[in-house]
Amino acid sequence: MSVRPADGPGTATGTGGVLHRLLKHVVDVRAHELPALLWAWAYIYAVLSSYYVVRPIRDQMGVAGGVKNLPWLFMGTLACMLLLNLPYSAIVKALPRSRFVPLTYRFFAASLLLFAAAFHFAAGDALVWLGRAFFIWISVFNLFVVSVFWALIVDTFNAEDGKRLFGFIAAGATIGAITGSAVTASAARHIPVGALLLIAAALLEVAVLCVRHLARISAALNRRPAEAQEASIGGTVLAGITHTFRSPYLANIVLFMLLFTITATFIYFQQAGIVSRSLGDRGAQTAYFAQVDLAVNVVTLVVELFFTARIMKRIGVGATLAVLPLVTIAGFGTLALLPTLAALMAVQVARRAADYAIARPTREVLYTVVPREDRYKAKSFIDTVVYRTGDQVGAWSYVLLTGAGLGMTQVAIAGGVLALAWLANGLWLGRRQDVLAAAMASATTGARRVAT
Repeated sequence: MSVRPADGPGTATGTGGVLHRLLKHVVDVRAHELPALLWAWAYIYAVLSSYYVVRPIRDQMGVAGGVKNLPWLFMGTLACMLLLNLPYSAIVKALPRSRFVPLTYRFFAASLLLFAAAFHFAAGDALVWLGRAFFIWISVFNLFVVSVFWALIVDTFNAEDGKRLFGFIAAGATIGAITGSAVTASAARHIPVGALLLIAAALLEVAVLCVRHLARISAALNRRPAEAQEASIGGTVLAGITHTFRSPYLANIVLFMLLFTITATFIYFQQAGIVSRSLGDRGAQTAYFAQVDLAVNVVTLVVELFFTARIMKRIGVGATLAVLPLVTIAGFGTLALLPTLAALMAVQVARRAADYAIARPTREVLYTVVPREDRYKAKSFIDTVVYRTGDQVGAWSYVLLTGAGLGMTQVAIAGGVLALAWLANGLWLGRRQDVLAAAMASATTGARRVAT
């Protein structure tokens, strides 16, 4: 049985030793964790670079398709999520992670190649409908590729590792997002959409390379034998759904996700309305979205590298989860008083940076204390279907509220009330995670004593 080697003077030598000493100034990484940390970092860098190349294209097509059509686009996204989750659960059940994770990424890379060909030939009304289909598919793509990444990561590192390392790993996502945003911001006016999609597909193949290395070395970071690591997950195809609603802990993660996505959708609709009124040119809209993405990711990177781990260790998981709801309450207040393009950018930068730098790494720590099957199946269900269900609830709620005559101020107040409930939910999850982590650590210690 493999165990974690103790850190010591001779643990890392040569180039690895120098790199470890340099990284220790930024992240509390042990020498034996360094290879896995670097492959994880490169992996999420490639995935987020790919997504952020196509994200501004998706957002522009959402605006071009008409704000009134966004609820239908969100409904289409949810339908696609439901359709994809069952075959995904089936391959998770049947194949080891070293096979089903690369298969997932290559499936999405192939879809990007098909869209690249379609955009090359489409024109007129066909281009409008293709843009709507692209909006739906990229909204599916982004959640699946990121969820699969974090499922592998929480299956590689434990809860205490996550508090130390997930912020730094998330910084790889941010740098990837900056890279992808910069590519599209600089090239959107000069090269066709198809060329950008080819770049995104190539980056997913880089992610596959990283998966292979990370899966091979991750057994050394935990107390499961290598053969157990790479055995198929097993279980049932519907376990992701049934386990989620049988567990109070997972059910509250569902509630956290729903409140997050509903409030995010309210702000997204407000964004679409403000941008469509303020910017009439498609290129200008795409460039604006890319600029927001770039600003978000620069702020996020600073927080991830220097503050995320310290915040999580200092105030705990629950209080850290409460940061994003507090920022959201402030954001709704700002938009209620000042619904302008500049205020929108400030709110989006603050909220999304708090999400990516603080809430997302902390939310992933929640999954380190659940059974292995739930890390892949229940997590995928929550990250995709539940997430997009929240989009649907948020989208149609927004339509109903505005249809009833409520203006932006009243909608913002409703969003603030939801954020208060979200705040309480996050604090509960943090307390429960502490209890489960302590129980898991006690069980692991007991098993080691029996083995020795």
